[in-house]
Amino acid sequence: MTVLRAAVPGEGSGRRWPERPELRAGHGRAPTARDTAPVYDSAPPAAPSGSAGPPLPGALGPDAPAGLSLLLAAERERDARAAGADAGVILGAAGAAGLDAGALEAAEAAGLVRFAGGRVRLADPCLADTVYASAPPARRRAAHRLLADAHTGGPHALPVLFHRAAAATAPAPGIGDALAAAAALPDGGPAHAERSAAWARSAELAADEESRAVRLINAADQARLAGLPHRARELLSQAACEGSRDAVRGAAQLVRGQLALQDGPVADARETLLLAAELLAPADADRALVARLAAVEASWATGDAAACVEALDPAPAGLDPAPAGPERSPAGPERSPAGPDPAPVGPEADRRLGAYRAGMSAVLHGRPDAGRQPLREMVAQGAATGLLDGPEALLRAGGAALVVGDLPAACRANSRALAVARARGPYILVAQALERLAYGELRAGRHARARAHAEEGLRTALGAGQDNLAAHHHAILALVASVEGCSGAVEEHADAAERVAARHGLVQTATLAQWARARADLARGRLPDAAARLGPLVGAGPRRGHFAVRMLAVPCFVEAAARTGQTEAARCAVSAFARWAAQGTDPQAPAQLARCRALLSGPEECEALFTTALARHDEVAGDFERGRTQLLYGAWLRRRRRPGEARGRLRDALVSFERGGAFGWATQARAELRATGDAGAAEPAGPLTLLTPQQLRIARCVAEGATNREVALRLSVSPRTVDHHLRNVFATLGVRSRVELSRLVDRAEKTTAHP
Repeated sequence: MTVLRAAVPGEGSGRRWPERPELRAGHGRAPTARDTAPVYDSAPPAAPSGSAGPPLPGALGPDAPAGLSLLLAAERERDARAAGADAGVILGAAGAAGLDAGALEAAEAAGLVRFAGGRVRLADPCLADTVYASAPPARRRAAHRLLADAHTGGPHALPVLFHRAAAATAPAPGIGDALAAAAALPDGGPAHAERSAAWARSAELAADEESRAVRLINAADQARLAGLPHRARELLSQAACEGSRDAVRGAAQLVRGQLALQDGPVADARETLLLAAELLAPADADRALVARLAAVEASWATGDAAACVEALDPAPAGLDPAPAGPERSPAGPERSPAGPDPAPVGPEADRRLGAYRAGMSAVLHGRPDAGRQPLREMVAQGAATGLLDGPEALLRAGGAALVVGDLPAACRANSRALAVARARGPYILVAQALERLAYGELRAGRHARARAHAEEGLRTALGAGQDNLAAHHHAILALVASVEGCSGAVEEHADAAERVAARHGLVQTATLAQWARARADLARGRLPDAAARLGPLVGAGPRRGHFAVRMLAVPCFVEAAARTGQTEAARCAVSAFARWAAQGTDPQAPAQLARCRALLSGPEECEALFTTALARHDEVAGDFERGRTQLLYGAWLRRRRRPGEARGRLRDALVSFERGGAFGWATQARAELRATGDAGAAEPAGPLTLLTPQQLRIARCVAEGATNREVALRLSVSPRTVDHHLRNVFATLGVRSRVELSRLVDRAEKTTAHP
């Protein structure tokens, strides 16, 4: 039996719905006072001044489905992100309006409304705006009065006050003030979308223009936190701040800058946020600090280290900001404290934030040794005391852990930030926590986990209008695909990332996307393409990559450059990489440094350096990087005519790649194994069995579209050797052109994959 079937109509205008607490109670929670009280009394509580009297039965008209739709649309005005309305409230209001229960059952049967888990909603959420806008004003007010009465006695005052404010027919500043006070309650109460609606409704009832502006700014900020950026911009445009105090204009600029940081040119966001900090500083030090920390984030996205320092260091590092208080808000107590305010609360949080600012400032000033200690202390104190319980503080701790190279601590902090953001909000921090967690997992070599978090983060960011963050998720997914060997996915995600990065100046995102493309080139043996992509990113000049990513891409560049004869450029890159690796910023760097030096060394030093690299890999986790070293070492041994030793290294590489999901790189390992004469898996089929291992490798490269010179670079042989083997391939297989060879290889490979 459905919820609607439990409602039995009474007689005449006094009909009421039966006492069914299990219908009115939220699904799975303990009943509240509202759940056990009558849904509608014949003598409802007196309405406050400025509101109309209680609605009469029939106030919503004779059409029951239309009346029910209007009630649902009016309730959705209170919280646009809610998963439906409380069924008890809606059914109580419907009964009070005298709507025929049989018609309501028909509405459910017709698919107009849906009941599930104690919640009810319109089957088509987009219909709510149309229903509400097309209803006559008198019926809208009647719906709000019915809902206010149905909410009376519930656990929160905000729903009652909102609906009474929406039903007001005369100036009612008292209702507006009460609604604003309820919207400003601390965390743990209404959701951000509900707060936004309350602030916006209270602004309509404000007694003066400045109060109206402040309430609209708060409404815009709460809409931003709820993941409703278009609504936030609409509300912000309604706040006329031109004649207001600096603090009010600063608050508006803060919200505007934060919106631009989510979806807009980040350089513009930075300037807006710095202006906000300047305007807010005299009256509200806490919000000024929020603006400056957001400006640091914008500067980081642009790849401007000097701008990060400027935003971090307006005052001495570690300076405790002034304590919060109503007198420091833009317009008195109407400032909403419910938003994600990174400003500290309490002396311990003050010290941690001071350590964060001091440490990051030292690192960005080129003094990493001085910066690591305060950053490590910040991460350790938070983990030991458990005081880092807000998502903003946890995300800062995760970022600090990445800077000092503590990848496990970074992943722990970001994972906890994700859990807290999901449980307590704000909604917009869910996608950001997923991005930080995905990036940490990527750095730690856990590519499958990174992909899972980035895919969820991409969906969440797009749903919340966070296009800049979505672009960063695309870049992470492109990097994961470059490991997994999905060239099509690399192109798709890199293209999506670079489209937004070009428009909005996201240098870090663009650098990650180019690195992903280059690593995909390496996996496919396209060494010149990889070197060409990475050369500008790791070198000096205006085209250089992001300062926090540049060194991470150096090992890929050195591999490509060393194998294409660009020895001098590779040596310069290794020299800079050695200085960076000595800072302990990345646990994989010592092993990668030894590998890079091996690629640039003579035969007498090369083997010892490869051995050193593998020993360093044993000290840290990460199958992928170890597999790359084993692959390069095995290929070097094969070229030195030591096939037996090469097979052992190459088999280890194959296991590492397969275990880490690096299937594109596993293909390289198998090809090298076949070149040693190893009769392993994926043996050639049909006429390809007539070729020698070296001829088969050349045939496969040509089938992929490589020129003779490119094949020579991939296989570390001369173009003349490639030409010689290719002539023999043509003669053995009876083909006359590279096109015929490509078709034959393609057919044979498909036969091998699907016998």
